[in-house]
Amino acid sequence: MILKYNNSNLQKLESIFKLNEYVIRYEKGHFQSGYCVLRDKKVVVINRFFDIEARMNSLIEILQDLEIDKALFDDVRLKSFYFSLLQKEES
Repeated sequence: MILKYNNSNLQKLESIFKLNEYVIRYEKGHFQSGYCVLRDKKVVVINRFFDIEARMNSLIEILQDLEIDKALFDDVRLKSFYFSLLQKEES
């Protein structure tokens, strides 16, 4: 799958986090990697000056480190999108 960097796919990524009770905030800050994850509070902070591509790449990178409950996926398209992201990262 070729990932398109657009608002629709960004919203899908944000939905995956929301399903797993993570809050995504876009704020300014001095993050070395462009983002910060507060695991105890389930908050992800992304540099608000990032464009869509950088936001999506940051969220995908974070997904690799989180425990995502796949049983929460009620939308087949969202589940398919998530698994295609995992396959993309493995290759």
